[in-house]
Amino acid sequence: MSASNTPPGGKPQQVNLQQIAQQFMVGLQQHFDMLAFNLASRESVTEETYDKRVKAPRIMPAANRHQNFEQMQAYARDLMTRQVINDALNLAVSGMNNAHFFLALVKATDAKPDVNEAAQKEAQAMQQAFLKAPLDEKFNLLEKNYAIMCELEDSVIGLGMVMQALMQQGGEVRSAQLDDQGELALELKAVKVMSREVEADKLKAKLVDQRKVYRELDMITFTDTELQLVLVTIASFADALFKSVAAYAKSTRDGSDA
Repeated sequence: MSASNTPPGGKPQQVNLQQIAQQFMVGLQQHFDMLAFNLASRESVTEETYDKRVKAPRIMPAANRHQNFEQMQAYARDLMTRQVINDALNLAVSGMNNAHFFLALVKATDAKPDVNEAAQKEAQAMQQAFLKAPLDEKFNLLEKNYAIMCELEDSVIGLGMVMQALMQQGGEVRSAQLDDQGELALELKAVKVMSREVEADKLKAKLVDQRKVYRELDMITFTDTELQLVLVTIASFADALFKSVAAYAKSTRDGSDA
């Protein structure tokens, strides 16, 4: 379904949910591929090639602060973890923002294709409020205004807590990040192989939850595969969100036609 949006002083534009979802997944795939490339590159680098590259210019900005191979491995790993978690959060928020604008237009127009000035202003006002809302409030607004319960909400909020620990506490989990059970838990989506068809060489598999739990004073760590599963989890989150948005639009349209 698509809905039109007329920005101030501009021409009407179409907001197409399928296009929004496709563009989101394409962007997410680029992040996934880049992560795989960086992980593969990190696996192949050696101390010899690192030292050779360091010495290639024959000068350094501050040679007395030069970090050796082991130090750079740890630093690069920490930097990669922060980048992946930050990217995942930004992607989740971007997907929610785009989905909400479509929802706001559907609600303001009763899912009709034409958008009058009053409906346009109503949708834009709702969108501005949504953009300003913190992450947990965005979920509340989706539930309150559109009856949309987001799958993996806890994991997305958990990633926010992980990022807080990484940025503010050097990666150490503290009480501010813990739930009522004293845990910081993430549900990562992973593939479980159910069976293999030998003749066709095909796998029968399904997505399952892989729980990762931190407690107070734990250090935030992810394996290479877990970092990749963070992005898979965001893909699963977005897929469920966009399907819920489509269902809301269909329900609203059917209701207005009745």
